[in-house]
Amino acid sequence: MSGNSEIAATGRLDGLKWGLAAVLVAIGVYGNYYFSSESLFLRVAGLLVLAVVAGFVALQTVKGDAFWTLLKDAKTEIRKVVWPSRQETVQTTLVVVAVVLVMGLILWGLDSLLGWMVSSLI
Repeated sequence: MSGNSEIAATGRLDGLKWGLAAVLVAIGVYGNYYFSSESLFLRVAGLLVLAVVAGFVALQTVKGDAFWTLLKDAKTEIRKVVWPSRQETVQTTLVVVAVVLVMGLILWGLDSLLGWMVSSLI
């Protein structure tokens, strides 16, 4: 029960946090337009700072925390993947190319045969 009340307590302010993140993004868009005469470097730096702050605010929400957990779990799962060697990759690619060529020839032949049959009937 206490876990649910903690989630409800932190989730209550989520709307405010998402609103703050949206306002920060809107400030970045308007600021980029307003300061269009300034150098590109300064505008990009300002946008990056606002994006980091908005991202930090968004990560403080329940959904933001779940997203961060998903990213960490995905990184762990990627480390578990056994990637194919270069030789396996080349062999698999050659098999795929060969199958595509054979199927292309079969479909071309079938299309030509059916076209010839239809044109001979007409």
